[in-house]
Amino acid sequence: MLLNNNQPIVIELNMKKIAFANLWLTIILLIIFVALNSFIHQRFSVSFSIWDLFIFIVGYVVLIVIHEVFHLIGFMLFGKVQFQQLDYGLNLKLGVAYATTMEPLENRAMKKALMLPFWTTGVVPSILGFTLDNFILVSLGSLLIAGAIGDFYMYKELRKFPNDAYVKDDPELPKLYVYTKKQVET
Repeated sequence: MLLNNNQPIVIELNMKKIAFANLWLTIILLIIFVALNSFIHQRFSVSFSIWDLFIFIVGYVVLIVIHEVFHLIGFMLFGKVQFQQLDYGLNLKLGVAYATTMEPLENRAMKKALMLPFWTTGVVPSILGFTLDNFILVSLGSLLIAGAIGDFYMYKELRKFPNDAYVKDDPELPKLYVYTKKQVET
């Protein structure tokens, strides 16, 4: 598939707006999830040790890495992208981890790849935390759910386009380029 020289529609994340929304969503979800876990298990006190704090920090870093890995898995699973066409790393200037593909994906595949990490690194740890009465997992789940806010923003923007449009991920910036069917040569 070859993309024409036509100008794509650009979806660009406003990182300051996303960071502000992420901060508030993190605080709100953390309070709600900890309160909900306390209510479910009728345990209204929380205690933690330095060891718990260490486990939390390590768990957070590991889940961020896994979040990006699940984007890559989504690109391969839903977009049929080959492993060699994937890239992963840290953008220290923006302060974010990233996963990208050099291959344009159909919009339906890109939307699925965007949402896969939300379920696997946010919802699953939260459910496990509620089930096991584990405040660390509940807290990590809430942070990873809030951390997916950029993915939700892109998903919301991609819903405006047909499923058969093609979406190219920018390899360096938080941008997506959308090409409608009329702009794509096969």
